[in-house]
Amino acid sequence: MQQTIRVYLVDDHPLVREWLGNLLRLEPDIDVVGEADDVPTALADIERLLPDVLVVDLSLKRGSGLDLIKAVEANIYPKPLRCLVLSMHEEIGDVERAFKAGALGYVMKRESTSQVVNAIRQVHAGKLYAAPEVLSRLKVRRVETQRKTPQTLSELLSGREIEVFRRLGAGHSTKRIADDLSVSQKTIQTYCARIKEKLALNNGSELMREAVRMHEK
Repeated sequence: MQQTIRVYLVDDHPLVREWLGNLLRLEPDIDVVGEADDVPTALADIERLLPDVLVVDLSLKRGSGLDLIKAVEANIYPKPLRCLVLSMHEEIGDVERAFKAGALGYVMKRESTSQVVNAIRQVHAGKLYAAPEVLSRLKVRRVETQRKTPQTLSELLSGREIEVFRRLGAGHSTKRIADDLSVSQKTIQTYCARIKEKLALNNGSELMREAVRMHEK
């Protein structure tokens, strides 16, 4: 049975959301589960709806697409959530910033619907996606280099980051860790984002898998 891809749309133009949503609903393997025009609404809905792919524009009413991607990457969800940028901005700097923030794909709004659909499927599968001419110009660390694993965590992580990492591996939620360490949950999410960056992990799911693996050693 074909897996249905749950897609959530974030764009500040209602017509774009309506147009894209109607086109995506024609695809048998795609289900548009919600939409928003700003970061706070999107984050609240994501917690409730748990989509698989977030299709997000860089320009939003409150906050930016980069803010949203970074917030998603800093959080830990029950299943992987991939981010695909759909934007009218074609500057390579915008593309680089989107990938560095955590997006797995970047598509221009001038592209055909079939390309957008293909991008959603590729990103959902955990694959990097952009037009060939864009990929040839990018210098993205996770494309160019292999993941380097330090001999010990202490070579790469701070003492507090190691403590958070080990508690995650023990199955503790970010809220529990925050309570135990007497800090805010947002602070713990920031630690998680730093750990992911230092260990070259792509998302919260990879962070959890690595934390559990290290805990079981």
